[in-house]
Amino acid sequence: MSRLHAFTDDALGSLDAVGVAEAIAAGEISAPEALEASIARVQQVDGQLHGIALEMYDRARELAAHPRAGYFSGVPTLIKDNVDLVGFPTQSGTDAYVASNARRTGDFAHMFLKTGAIPIAKSQLSEYGFSGAAEHPRLGAVRSPWDTDRIAGASSAGSAALVAAGAVPFAHGNDGGGSIRIPASVNGLVGLKPSRDRVAQDALFRLLPLRIVSDGVLTRTVRDTAAFLREAELIKPAGGLRPIGDIGGPSRRRLRIAVCTSADGRSASPEVTELTLKTAGHLEELGHRVEQVDPPVPAGIGVDFITYWSLLANLIVRSGATHGPTWDPLKLDNLTLGLAHYSTRSVRRLPGAIRRLQQARVTAEEFHQTYDVILTPTVAAETPLVGHFDPTQDFEEILERLMAWVSFTPWQNITGQPAISLPLQTTASGMPQGMMFGAATGYEGQLLGLAYELEEELGFASIQA
Repeated sequence: MSRLHAFTDDALGSLDAVGVAEAIAAGEISAPEALEASIARVQQVDGQLHGIALEMYDRARELAAHPRAGYFSGVPTLIKDNVDLVGFPTQSGTDAYVASNARRTGDFAHMFLKTGAIPIAKSQLSEYGFSGAAEHPRLGAVRSPWDTDRIAGASSAGSAALVAAGAVPFAHGNDGGGSIRIPASVNGLVGLKPSRDRVAQDALFRLLPLRIVSDGVLTRTVRDTAAFLREAELIKPAGGLRPIGDIGGPSRRRLRIAVCTSADGRSASPEVTELTLKTAGHLEELGHRVEQVDPPVPAGIGVDFITYWSLLANLIVRSGATHGPTWDPLKLDNLTLGLAHYSTRSVRRLPGAIRRLQQARVTAEEFHQTYDVILTPTVAAETPLVGHFDPTQDFEEILERLMAWVSFTPWQNITGQPAISLPLQTTASGMPQGMMFGAATGYEGQLLGLAYELEEELGFASIQA
């Protein structure tokens, strides 16, 4: 097991994003100093991690010379390479075309830039974000800094790997089936998928028949995630949702917590099940009321989700020619092509699948009338080795492996509810194993209060340990 990190005695030290923001505001370090330290760290580790899709160092230096006002003014970060930044291409992890420079900045990035954070690069993802691992056939896999023989998780992998390695304090991710929470679990990070419509989102994601994607950040501390959501809410309040406000520490309210170690007919591995029940025991010791329950997920919902997920792939393949003469569908990987073919075969099932997915929100909200929070593992087994989800493999093999590993996370994408992965456990081989907590729509504040408590009482896995 080969750990890799870039933490050192420079301007960033071991500071989180809030710490860097405070140091810049106090004049202890400058925005250019923070930026150069971050660039140096990326250059130190990314040759092995493969987390960067596009460097934007020159533009970042211009921004750092006169940083924009905002809570995170001057803090270096990454933007995932599936949202638009004016003047830069959005490649979305694919070789199927050569992207032109974006003509405008997307809604999420526009909001993120208003916090004052400075993106130094765009981060790598799996092709169009479909896979649970960013294993690019040409560029290679994005690897976990905890063990560079293992994947860095789902499509926000590049952001997660570089935050965990200390190259940037926090970074953007988005989550359409677990793509914030899964890499958070793999890389020992905090990863919160917000409620549907909580955070500003690009038009492409807003136009989906079922809006399963939410944007957020990957962080090393709960306070960074809480500060991001606070600032996002100040910039663009989420109408119709319970306000989050400034959550600055643990909640003392004792919660009704359901615990579940299976989903849609699939159980977590024995080791992950044991770690989840161990977490439940800690919650009981802290005074929470904990009860082991059957999955609230309706039988067959996983197939409905894949049916819908495959529709998105089919739409991408069918509209590919809009990218112009560079479009070459033969360069799509087997997962994207396989999902598109799956969609064509499942077209008669699609209306019923969408209807059932939409109705699942009612079931989920009813569940949370009894339980404040549900605890599950974030992923069903320990982090796989590079190659396990190789997108050049047979489609059916990739799909089965994905469904077995990521069976827990899609539920909140379907329902629109928030969920957070916390790095509370470690496997026998020394890899972080995230525990996931879900709540009713709009109750991010409840999750953050619990997360602060667990961070304070139990501590989080640390790559520097």
